[in-house]
Amino acid sequence: MLVKVEQIKETGLKLNEPIGLELLGDALGGAASGEDTGFRATAPSTLKASLRKVSGGVLLEGQFTVDVTSPCKRCLADVSMSVPVSFTLNLVPESLARGDDFVDDDEKSMEKKERSQGESGGSFELEDADQEVFDGKTIDLDPIVREQLLLALPMNAVCREDCKGLCSQCGANRNEVACACDTRPVDPRLAPLKNIKLSN
Repeated sequence: MLVKVEQIKETGLKLNEPIGLELLGDALGGAASGEDTGFRATAPSTLKASLRKVSGGVLLEGQFTVDVTSPCKRCLADVSMSVPVSFTLNLVPESLARGDDFVDDDEKSMEKKERSQGESGGSFELEDADQEVFDGKTIDLDPIVREQLLLALPMNAVCREDCKGLCSQCGANRNEVACACDTRPVDPRLAPLKNIKLSN
């Protein structure tokens, strides 16, 4: 998904771009990427985004939702969930990013003036947005979608909050069957004593 800066008018640019399963699969990892997150996308998604020119750069606000499955961290059963992704990025051209140290006070005050004029109602501070550098002419949304999806993934997936998990001795799913194994924790220092047989 490529956007040319010249496409962004004074009023901004609104996008409704499809996100294919291939892109989502690449982001979530697997055999091809070498890094597996444990999550799998089950359906394509749609990126809703708005872009505005602000202070020599572009302010990108986007959101999308991805339906994924993952093994439960306790019992390994498949868990289906929807992951909402929402982000705000300040895209800065490489030339501006390199020249930040050489901007004089007059340019800085002019930039602040432009910034205050370019933002509706002054309710949003540009410093609050994460900053990314781009070539100044074309914005590639694919790597941004990948990165933001990875940041939005939960650390662990569980099928339910009270999941009992697998038995550490026989491997049975304790949500489905009640096994007869002794699951009380044993102090590893005392574990060898269990094997001692006493005779009278």
